[in-house]
Amino acid sequence: MSNGFFQIVNYPKGSYVIVEGKKEAHNFFIIRQGKVRVARENQVVGEDPNQLLGPGDFFGVVAAMSQHAQIESAIALTDVSLIQVSYDQFGTLIQKNTPVAMKIIRYFSMKLRQFDSTITRLSFRTAVEEDPNQLFAIGEYYFNQKNTLHAAYAFQKYLQYLPNGQFATQAKLKLQTVNQPVAPPPIDYTKFNRAYGDNEMIFCEHEPGRELYIIQHGRVKITKIVDSNEVLLAVLQSGDIFGEMALLDNKPRSASAIAWGEVQLLAINKANFEGMVKAQPQLATRLITLLSERIWTAYKQLANLLISDPQGRIADTLLTLVEKNRVKVIPKSTYNFEIGTKDLIKMVGLTYPKDENLVLDLISKNKFIKLDQGKISCTDLVELEKLVQAFRKKSQIDAKIKKRA
Repeated sequence: MSNGFFQIVNYPKGSYVIVEGKKEAHNFFIIRQGKVRVARENQVVGEDPNQLLGPGDFFGVVAAMSQHAQIESAIALTDVSLIQVSYDQFGTLIQKNTPVAMKIIRYFSMKLRQFDSTITRLSFRTAVEEDPNQLFAIGEYYFNQKNTLHAAYAFQKYLQYLPNGQFATQAKLKLQTVNQPVAPPPIDYTKFNRAYGDNEMIFCEHEPGRELYIIQHGRVKITKIVDSNEVLLAVLQSGDIFGEMALLDNKPRSASAIAWGEVQLLAINKANFEGMVKAQPQLATRLITLLSERIWTAYKQLANLLISDPQGRIADTLLTLVEKNRVKVIPKSTYNFEIGTKDLIKMVGLTYPKDENLVLDLISKNKFIKLDQGKISCTDLVELEKLVQAFRKKSQIDAKIKKRA
């Protein structure tokens, strides 16, 4: 059955609507009638492994919009009637029902912040929750690094949001020391177009957010201060969107954004966001696609952290790189990773050179993984996938035994 744009599909009680791990998933679903249970074999920390959904709820969006394999299964708990939407019809859905698009965007924003918080907690155990009070500590870090520009920004924002805060006097003194004004230059929030010079801070972690940004020209670094070190999380380029989580869920920034060279941005604030989504459905499509990709990546990171064997995590990271680049996993298919053992160890969160032997041992035991002229490659991606599945299964068994003990 079809309503002219989207297909209405019905499933009897007990049916699997989508299956975790299924590749080439092009559709997502909105529930019209009935109840659906969403579950994951690879459970992630801090998430309910079994979610009960009803009319108006949706599932399968991450896989459909990111064009990756399903990260969840959906089972009909009752007879259900669903609206089936293909990924290339999302723009039409927005034009016909903007509230549904906004609901998806807000839910994704919440889910991504939850995943990011869990990953940060597990990977950087000393990281602190987002809090404007921490702006002073960020300023102190940059002040000690003799980065006057960033230190001034953080101190000014601390005083802007906490004029009578515990460190207000100290922040003012630090600003005097670096010959910077107490108040930052005013921002005209009515203007969509913004320009930033090289190394200029666009926003600082812990700062309350009110806009998302689309890069029109240039590159932007996303960084975070962890254990008195500035960690580079990502480098974004023209066409990328950032800052959306703070805009959608009213929470402080979880990381800083810094111009890398001359940058031109399009700024969208809360007041005009929904109107712009309706007027420009391609914006919402781009945002949902971006959020889907980020959620898929975050889910893969969390699933990786649950593999107890470090060699399993190394193999899983290699497979994730293949999947991220949408390479088909077929027998005897090959892939050149263009990275060495040092890069791989850093990606897994291990220590170089102390843990390099873990990679070398994995390569020696699995002949389909090669190291040639310092670069890693795989001569059979199906064998790599089987290896990762074996590590995951062993971790699940170990976790069950540990739970019973």
